[in-house]
Amino acid sequence: MGIVRGRSGSPKSRRLHVLKDRLAAVRADWRAGRVRIVRGGKRLLNTRHHLQAAGLTEEQWRQRWQARRWFLQADGESGKRYGNETIRVSPEGQVSLRLPAPLAHLANTPHGRYVLSVRVRFAHRGADWADRVHAGRALAYRIHLDLQRGRWYITASWQIPPAPAIPLSAALAHGVIGVDTNAGHLAAWRLDTHGNPIGRPRRFSYDLSGTADHRDAQVRHALTRLLNWAKACGVQAIAIEGLDFQNEKTREKHGRRKRFRRLISGMPTGRLRARLLSMADQTGIAIIATDPAYTSRWGAQHWQAPLTSKKRKTTRHDAASIAIGRRALRFPIRRRTAPPPAHRSDEQEHRTAQARAGVRGRQETRPHDTGSCTRCMPPGHWAKAGDQCAQHRSGRTAEQLLLSP
Repeated sequence: MGIVRGRSGSPKSRRLHVLKDRLAAVRADWRAGRVRIVRGGKRLLNTRHHLQAAGLTEEQWRQRWQARRWFLQADGESGKRYGNETIRVSPEGQVSLRLPAPLAHLANTPHGRYVLSVRVRFAHRGADWADRVHAGRALAYRIHLDLQRGRWYITASWQIPPAPAIPLSAALAHGVIGVDTNAGHLAAWRLDTHGNPIGRPRRFSYDLSGTADHRDAQVRHALTRLLNWAKACGVQAIAIEGLDFQNEKTREKHGRRKRFRRLISGMPTGRLRARLLSMADQTGIAIIATDPAYTSRWGAQHWQAPLTSKKRKTTRHDAASIAIGRRALRFPIRRRTAPPPAHRSDEQEHRTAQARAGVRGRQETRPHDTGSCTRCMPPGHWAKAGDQCAQHRSGRTAEQLLLSP
């Protein structure tokens, strides 16, 4: 008598059932109005059961737990005095709190307010904060305890209005900086208005290991150096690839290619784009998102070898940054082709096969020779000879101009 063995299904189907169960649990909590939030953090809460592995005593853990839960936060409102009624900070740095009715007897000033004895100041963007305070515009404050330093800090935040859109031609009037995003660094190269690389390539490294605050600080530091270099060069636009790996990291799509999934997971595309847009608005630099197709391959094919010398080694990422910058400038990625060999075409009539005589900057296709030819060409064969996009890639070479919100 034979034994029939049942199959448990493929890994994809099992993972689908697990995701459906998680979705059902989340929907049940949402219908019941149950919010699963741990004040202080779920990771710190679980550390309580593994104090020896974390190297903490119960008292040290209790101090961290209380420090995470000791904070006071209030959103601002435009039209109120100094931009916030609950937590009010004067231009001189005096902090006062609006106490609730059960605690009104603890107030040390009229109208149920408690004034702190210390003064505060904002070292970062203090001028912007002072302008909003004098104008009575909305300011949100958060008071929290830093356990390691043993100090209380107050953080001010406000919403930045959308920046006005500028024409693409105006943003590219002084050239562009092409940036290639990689796992661990940003490769950048400056291009002039004709699409030619200027100077030497730059590399801005970052380390995405460690905590979330450390990773965010690393990305912010790399972008700060990139924007400072753009300001020093006088460039008003930065071209970056419009990458989005949100749907590319799944195991269902790439299977067991763990190395490739780890590589694309190490590229902070979404976080980098959001941070770059917000930081570029403060410096007046426009961000251009370009089509990422074949930039690394074509850049290495047309620019890596010509720009490599004994004193400078051009990497594949540096060549890709040139391709990104040229695509933002609406130029083809390829370089000017060499003339044909002698006794094969026209005795090297043109030293370059794309630029017309007297035109130094514009790179165009070679003009059609109307003389005799050995083969018969169909009508309209040269109709799209000057169309850069048709020869290179269908669609637009530069997708859109992005500015920080």
